[in-house]
Amino acid sequence: MMDSAQTLHDCRDAFVSSLQDAATQDHRIVAVCNDSVGSSKLAGFREQWPDRLVNVGIAEQNMVGVGAGLANGGMIPFVCAASCFLTGRALEQIKADVAYSEANVKLCGISAGMAYGELGPTHHSIEDFAWTRVLPGIIIIAPADPVETRGAVQFAAQHTGPVFLRLSRVGVPELFDAGHPFTPGKADVLRDGDALTIIANGTLTHRAMHAAELLSRAGVEARVLNMATVSPMDVDAIVAAASDTGAILTCEEHSVHGGLGSAIAEVVVQQHPVPMKILGVPGIFAPTGSANFLLDEFGMSPDGIQQAGLSLVQRKH
Repeated sequence: MMDSAQTLHDCRDAFVSSLQDAATQDHRIVAVCNDSVGSSKLAGFREQWPDRLVNVGIAEQNMVGVGAGLANGGMIPFVCAASCFLTGRALEQIKADVAYSEANVKLCGISAGMAYGELGPTHHSIEDFAWTRVLPGIIIIAPADPVETRGAVQFAAQHTGPVFLRLSRVGVPELFDAGHPFTPGKADVLRDGDALTIIANGTLTHRAMHAAELLSRAGVEARVLNMATVSPMDVDAIVAAASDTGAILTCEEHSVHGGLGSAIAEVVVQQHPVPMKILGVPGIFAPTGSANFLLDEFGMSPDGIQQAGLSLVQRKH
């Protein structure tokens, strides 16, 4: 379970405040949404720039097409929708109109992972890494806290080309100091160790840090990498982790198939094979329940991550 003493933050707040800051600096920035002003927290943006928010209604395919058209017209659209519908319903448009066309569109998958918990499998977004990371040219980012979210939005606003920001609504603690620079494709070493490496992103990074503390109490020192950028990946950090610690454990609010763990395994198996374990949703439709409950149920509580780490270390010997 999480430490109840920690102050938890909704990264959507950091997202929208950073988006408004960027829009103040650059008149080309517009927001496009699918009747999701509330869930995307765009009410303040709409009040400040009513002519720079396009609400297409519940029509995600049209929404991505409108975003691509705005980009072709010289604007910088931030296309905001629940990640399950953005990436599921509009995947063809993301492929053809955004990725293939190299359109300067920023796809913002709100309430990703299992953040919609009680709404169940139709609203869980545990396939979005798999669907988007196979498309060439899209930078895929899953920030771990509000500081990293602000940095990712600033990067997306300045970068020319497609970006997919995967944002949760589940509260997380701040892990980074204010002003921590976000560098796409670069992992952050949050804790060093030599027994194994835990790699996570998004809502799982702070749980990985907690698990590393539990492992340390058991005499096992784990390196923790925050791998916010799923594509392109920090290959050097992965290879170094495999070489230095001899085992890699990945944690993600996503299916175990096709996501962060799969992407890391592709690097490991080709460049430096070591024992690995991928924690995530085990190839099923996740049931209803709060996101935190489901993460715990799928072995991604700090205790669960610790136990997986201990088991993985045993495989080294």
